Amino acid sequence: MTIPYFANPPGIAAPIGKYSHVVGVPFTTRTVWISGQVGQLPDGRLAGPDSYRQTLQVLENISVLLDSLGSSPRHIVKLLTFVSGAEHLPGFYQARDEVFAKWFPDEVYPGHSLAVVAALADPDLTIEMEGVLAVPETLAQGPS
Repeated sequence: MTIPYFANPPGIAAPIGKYSHVVGVPFTTRTVWISGQVGQLPDGRLAGPDSYRQTLQVLENISVLLDSLGSSPRHIVKLLTFVSGAEHLPGFYQARDEVFAKWFPDEVYPGHSLAVVAALADPDLTIEMEGVLAVPETLAQGPS
């Protein structure tokens, strides 16, 4: 089993997006949860008012968190995205597709759920994303 294991088995429709139906986590990994990330720059300002720029920043924030663990996108097993209104979906998809092309060049994606919600914690936020990682024990020492 690779770390982690991803599958889209026969007998079920192909995923309608960039995700895998099944994700397995080997015993030799540590599960790490990433809290909901929003499109804030390191100084706390929003990356922009639109979902495209906020999504790019959300994914950059996740990348920073992965780096702090000595991890990489290949250790992401599940993402959950909240989008504050269907009008923000095109910008989200555009930014996500750009980043996922770099993160997952083999097109093997983690599990992912997306929910369109009425609002997020701040009315200026358009995207929030959280995740679950399966980090090999050899890397899972935590942030330094």
